[in-house]
Amino acid sequence: MPPRTRTLSAAAVAAVLALGTSLLAATVPPAGAAQPQSAAVTDHCQGRCADILPPGENGNATLVEILGNKAFGTHPAHSDDQLDRYNGLVAGHTNLTDQKLTDFFNDASFGVAADQVESVISPREDVTITRDKKSGVPHIKGTTRYGTEFGAGFAAGQDRLWLMDLFRHIGRGQLTSFAGGALANQGLEQQFWPQAPYTEADLEAQVERIRTTEGARGEQAMADAQAYTDGINAYREKAKKGRYFPGEYVLTGKIDAVTNVGEIQPFKLTDLISIASVVGGQFGGGGGGEVQAALSLLAAQQRYGVEEGTRVWESFRQRNDPEAVLTVHDGTSFPYAGKPDTARGTALPDPGTVTAEPLVYDRTGAAGTNRKDPVEAPARLAPAQGMYDDGVVPEGTLPGSGDGAAKRGMSNALLVSGEHTASGNPIAVMGPQTGYFAPQLMMLQELQGPGISARGVSFAGVGMYVQMGRGQDYAWSATSAAQDITDTYAVELCEPDGSAPTKNSTHYRAHGACTAMEKLERTNSWKPTVADSTAEGSYRMQVWRTDYGIVTHRATVGGTPVAYTSLRTTYRHEADSIIGFQLFNDPAYVIDAASFQQAAARIDYAFNWFYADSRTAAFYNSGMNPVRAAGVDPALPVKAEKAYEWQGFDPAANTADYTPFAAHPHSSGQDYYISWNNRQAKDYATAAFGFGAVHRGDLLDDRVAALVADGGVTRASLTRAMAEAAVTDLRGEQLLPELLKVIRSRPVTDPELNAVVQQLDSWRAAGAQRKETGEGSHRYTHADAVRIMDAWWPELIEAEFRPGLGDGLYSAFTASLATDESPAASHGPSGAHSGSAFQYGWWGFADKDLRQVLGQRVEGPLARTYCGDGDLGACRDALLTTLKKAAAVPAAAVYPGDDSCGAGDQWCTDAIVHRPLGGIGHRTIHWQNRPTYQQVVEFTSHR
Repeated sequence: MPPRTRTLSAAAVAAVLALGTSLLAATVPPAGAAQPQSAAVTDHCQGRCADILPPGENGNATLVEILGNKAFGTHPAHSDDQLDRYNGLVAGHTNLTDQKLTDFFNDASFGVAADQVESVISPREDVTITRDKKSGVPHIKGTTRYGTEFGAGFAAGQDRLWLMDLFRHIGRGQLTSFAGGALANQGLEQQFWPQAPYTEADLEAQVERIRTTEGARGEQAMADAQAYTDGINAYREKAKKGRYFPGEYVLTGKIDAVTNVGEIQPFKLTDLISIASVVGGQFGGGGGGEVQAALSLLAAQQRYGVEEGTRVWESFRQRNDPEAVLTVHDGTSFPYAGKPDTARGTALPDPGTVTAEPLVYDRTGAAGTNRKDPVEAPARLAPAQGMYDDGVVPEGTLPGSGDGAAKRGMSNALLVSGEHTASGNPIAVMGPQTGYFAPQLMMLQELQGPGISARGVSFAGVGMYVQMGRGQDYAWSATSAAQDITDTYAVELCEPDGSAPTKNSTHYRAHGACTAMEKLERTNSWKPTVADSTAEGSYRMQVWRTDYGIVTHRATVGGTPVAYTSLRTTYRHEADSIIGFQLFNDPAYVIDAASFQQAAARIDYAFNWFYADSRTAAFYNSGMNPVRAAGVDPALPVKAEKAYEWQGFDPAANTADYTPFAAHPHSSGQDYYISWNNRQAKDYATAAFGFGAVHRGDLLDDRVAALVADGGVTRASLTRAMAEAAVTDLRGEQLLPELLKVIRSRPVTDPELNAVVQQLDSWRAAGAQRKETGEGSHRYTHADAVRIMDAWWPELIEAEFRPGLGDGLYSAFTASLATDESPAASHGPSGAHSGSAFQYGWWGFADKDLRQVLGQRVEGPLARTYCGDGDLGACRDALLTTLKKAAAVPAAAVYPGDDSCGAGDQWCTDAIVHRPLGGIGHRTIHWQNRPTYQQVVEFTSHR
């Protein structure tokens, strides 16, 4: 398929051609003669399925198109045509009707109407790829299974070739060698590779394991993956020969623009495992962080003594908070990973002995620096010079990357059962919240072939099947669950000659034997290119692998040297979940909610799965939840001894006994379901701090509960609830009422300060939204109140808690949970301009503490009352002092500006920026705390 380029003005065409003619002649690959065929399936959605994935389907751009974008702002066709619809919902949701939904979403019906066909190609005789005029989504129809999957791979190459290449190198820890040595690239591979370090033999073993141990489904999955890989490679070869390959290969020095000399390395099955390790590990992981948890526990015990300190720590840890918002809210209990009555095998470090394991060695040149040495590039390439100087992925914008990175909670879902809808059919508004990139990490596609019938999204490079989307009469989606599937072990160090070990020893005791750790290494080097001016450099990454996982820290426990290791149940099983995705796409398998839940149980990563057909809304929590030894506390490090291992643990393949289907939170037919990465169910303990009385899930739960109480829910009303929550400040809606109660417990006598209080109250009464005065105004309606809250929140939290906790414990707790993650808090786990907000913060702590001060009923209270040491007057004084200080902070200080925004630009600081992973950039859009890919579905009938 030829590059898809938007129609330009004559002047722009002439300019782009002048830039590009001397570089390459983008010949058009021949199109097949196949014509679109009507789908041989019944679409039970009957026009009531919609979806959206900004900025656009097309994620590839030739060198000419990149230069045109840099110089003139032009865009390849279908690279940004979903952006305005997505952005438009901010202003358009208030008057939304079912009939207006397609103003803001794509029609997600199967097939393409004859008058909407933009192009048809047939890369093989057994498959056609039809693209529609409106969005350019590939509708892949195969007459054979191989052809269908080959077509999926070919379409992935058309839409995401450069992105797939980036991610296989990120997964392999080779990003700098591939794309350049920018400091952010160094940081990114240093963040990701230690989480899933593999040799090539390890990756091959994972492919073979699926093929040989998963029966016919496993054999079919690997055959499908091979066909998909073949399709990618077929497009790779055609694009290279035809000179319409992504221009980033030229700008990073892989291919010469004039001679076409160079190569795009072939894809292989192990690349898919590598990509899966990045995707699954970041969005479907859970647990870990036990060393930091141990440090905060020690700080609490040092502050208050062992017994009281432990009680204080547990009250902040909130493993099973009775006030937390739940997805399964009917009271059903699913006990997992709770605090044992009497802990066994806990391995707390001796105070002051913990050191992080070094990762980087043998730096040369620009390694560890941001030193630049620009190449002398031809003038015609000047528009793209240095486009990767800040990295292919700016630091902190990819989940799990950046300083102090946390596993980012992602995605939301709102489902209402048929008894509460206007039609009598369940309705769902749902999707993954995966950040904003250009192109997106996912791509839309429709797959129709033997045993496959689905439309939706797949992560680029692992798109053999639709991972979230719709089938013939059902739809499904997921949110990150983050239950605890990762544990930290303390392995006792030893020396093979029997001498005394030190913290630096590289042998450990495994079932009594002094065993050598396995050293895994990755050496990278780079030179400056047109795209990345970072000076020449190199370094070596090194990790130590044990039977109990990867070494992350070293310490002493009771004076004995140990290494702390991190062991994830899905390590060495990065792609095993392919079986579950295969089942999702198989219309012969998924016939109702129960069969869907069984398919979801084959997903090893920690996800919350949601399902809707014309009869039932349902939920299932997936993940390889290990069966832990009795008495083991999963929130803290545990001794690496047989008695405390996972039950049935086999280190050779990293397998164990896992909790059965029935033990995972699941439900069918509940009145409604919401998820915004909140807790799943009663007694299903959290794997991290921050799941208490206030959570961003409350923004959805309160609204959907009200809709259900009124009855007659429609697709539009449920979408409005989501869209309203997407522009609401959690602090303003959930915390400000309590803050004002404390402040107004006595009259505010300072006129200026009272005016500030009234401003905040007016904002609260208007819905506490961060929303423009009018579409395109780029100014918030309650701009001063928003500014004051942004300046006040970190100050008030510190004033509320630091005096009582003390500096050491307050710092330890903030290391486990950041105090704030507003859209403007670019220091948060999501980074700046990323949309996702209010997942991590001290909202729940503040809520309980303020209610305790006010004398209100609190279930699961904090062990102590901190604001004003429990005195209402003193608490009020602390709040007013910090509020007065915050009100005086100018906008330029609250919003200091960055590469995208000037200082003081509040709207822009919040706004979403699609971070370019390739050479094409996009305009900034209004902030929304909303799924990146989103479906609105209501099926009217069933097979």
